[in-house]
Parts: sequence; structure tokens; C-alpha cells
Amino acid sequence: MTPRLSAPGLLLLAAGAATLLTSCSPRASAAAPALEASALTVAVAPVTRQDLSRTLELAAEFRPYQEVDLHAKVAGYVKRIYVDVGDHVKAGQRIAELEAPEMAQELAQAEATRRRAESEVERARSELKRAEAAQSIQKVSFDRLAAVVKVRPNLVAQQELDAANERAQEADAQVAAAQSGVAAAEEQLAAAAAGKDRYGTALEYLRIIAPFDGVVTKRLADTGAMIQAGTASKVQAMPLVQLSQVSRLRLVLPVPESAVPIVREGMPVEVRVESLKRVLQGRVARFTGQLDASTRTMATEVDVDNRAFEIKPGMFGYATLALESRPNALAVPVQALSGRSAPVTVLVVGKDKKLEERRVTLGLETPDLVEVLSGLADDDLVIVGSRGTLRPGLLVQPRVTGGTATGEAR
Repeated sequence: MTPRLSAPGLLLLAAGAATLLTSCSPRASAAAPALEASALTVAVAPVTRQDLSRTLELAAEFRPYQEVDLHAKVAGYVKRIYVDVGDHVKAGQRIAELEAPEMAQELAQAEATRRRAESEVERARSELKRAEAAQSIQKVSFDRLAAVVKVRPNLVAQQELDAANERAQEADAQVAAAQSGVAAAEEQLAAAAAGKDRYGTALEYLRIIAPFDGVVTKRLADTGAMIQAGTASKVQAMPLVQLSQVSRLRLVLPVPESAVPIVREGMPVEVRVESLKRVLQGRVARFTGQLDASTRTMATEVDVDNRAFEIKPGMFGYATLALESRPNALAVPVQALSGRSAPVTVLVVGKDKKLEERRVTLGLETPDLVEVLSGLADDDLVIVGSRGTLRPGLLVQPRVTGGTATGEAR
């Protein structure tokens, strides 16, 4: 038989049940927020796709494409100088003119020698013609006597026939001697003509000509100055002017050993000229192919167009070489890596907001970002900064860091 509760008992039971429900329901509903509130807040960065590149910036001084000191080939006095510092000249333009009166006399003497040699050639040729005529007569005479002997053997004495043969041989020898005389005279004429040409060429050297288009950057002689031949010693020889080709300039870059294997002819180069606030585009024109033993660098030249003559030789340029590039690469900040020695790991915030440690394979590295070849996916959240107190499995509250990372290494 079931016992019945009195009215006061029922009231007491209902009050106890209400108290139990009131005390248990808020505690259960507050458990999850309390757990989240106790999670450690960490800085994270999303794994993104970016264009990465590794570049090298080097400073160098602009130099003229060509530069030469113009010397005189022969000694003489400066009769006239046609240019001054800063003048733009064209190839073949006359720079200066020297005078050397003794050279004109030497040229006249050489011309007289050449004419005398021509006369000797004519005389030798006349002698040869006479010798050839005498040879012909002697030969005809001997041939006639020999023909008579064949028909009538006893008609001509053998002594007469022998004398005719000797005269014919003597005529042959005279022709040979005359031919040798002509050859010797012709050689003398050639030597005399060469001597005349040499003095004529020396007179041409009295005119100093620009070898290429350029700008006169130094003027070292004035009208009336005595100029020694450029073949003399450096102490005695004095140039007239210095000519520089500046319509195109050279930028000689000291490429370090680590980047030498990547340098190639035609590689694009960005050249920044700070003094002009300009950025120019160029390419690697040439390189030495060997390292300097003292600096461990390879001289690499970039040709820069300067037809507007804005860049002056001696200015500094900052050249940026694009060594490597990775378009649309999966990248993470370098602060997310555990180190640079294998195995490299990162801490990833999972979907349950617990930390996971993953091994990653790295590719191209820049100062701010590094390419990830395997181990991560797009939009994964990786821990950045200090990870000394963080362990896999730890519940965290991620906070995405601000700022924009760059994918270019300089």
C-alpha cells in the first residue's frame, strides 16, 4: 500500500526539487564559456598564396662606356685645338691640329727619292729591251749557221759555229742580268713609295680625330704647347684631351659568391638612381666569369642607356637583381618556423582550437616569408612569435596579427 504524503510534505518535496534544478542548470550551461575563457590567447597568421621573389641589391658607381686619353702619334706643336671641356663631339670630328715643319721637308725628300727610283726602273727596263733585242739577233744568227751546217756540213767552219753559239749564250746572260736589274729597280721604287707613304701618314697624324661619339671631360693642352709622341714614356707624353662616351654607361656590380651561380647574361636588373629619383630598367650585359680573390665577388656589368645625358659618371646607382621568383606560392611568415635546420615544424591551430605540430618542407626564403612545399594547406592558421610555453594539444584562442607581409627579398 503506497503511503500518502501530507500537504506539508508535498510542499517540501516540490521546494527541494526546485532548489536542485536551480543549482544544477546554470552550472552546466556555463561550463563551456568558462573553458574558453581559460584558453591562452595566441598570435596567428593565415597561410596564404603570394608571389615570392629573392632579390639582391648592390650599389655601384656609373662609369663611361668608353673613356680614352687622346695622344698625338707624332711630336709637334699644337697649332689649334677645336674643343673644350663639356663639348659633345662625333666620331671622326677633328679635335686638334699639330704642326711639324720638318715633316713636310721629309715628305718632299721622300717624294724625290720615289721619282728617282721610278727613273731607275725605266732605265732598267730599257736595258732589258736592248738585251732582249741583242739576244734575238744572236739567236737568229746561230740558228742560220746551224741550218747551213745541216745541209752542207763543210761549208761553215766549226769554230765559227762555236763562236755564234757563245754569242747567243752571252746574250741570254745579258737578258737575265737586265731582268735582275729591273727587279732590283722595282724593289727600290716600292721602298721609296713606302717611305713617302710613311711620311704622308705621319702628316695625317698631325690631325687628332675623335674615335667615337663622346664628351670632352678634360683638356690638357693649349695652343702652342709642345706635344710629345704618344709612343714616348708616360712621363714625357702628354694627352691633349680626355674623351668619354656617356650616351651609354656601365654599372659594374660586385656580385657576391653566393649569387654568382644564378647570374646570367640578359638577366633583368632594376637600377635606382637616388639623386634623380628615377628607376631604370636594364639587363646584365657581361660578367668576368671569375671571382676576385680578395673580395670573393664577380664583376658584373649592366649597360644603362643615357642618351638624355641625365646620369653623370660618378653618380651612384642601386641595382636590384631578381635572383629567383615563385608566383602564387604557399607562404607563411618566417616567425612561424621552429628553426631553419631539419626537421622544421610549425604549430597549427586546429578546428577544435587545439595546437598541432606539423613538419613542413621549405622552398624559397625571403626576409619576411618562406615558401612551404608540403605540410600546410591554404588558410591554415599558424602560430607566430614566441612558442616557448606552447605545446601540441594545448587549447588556445587565436588572434590574427595585423600588417601586410612582403614577398620580396632585398
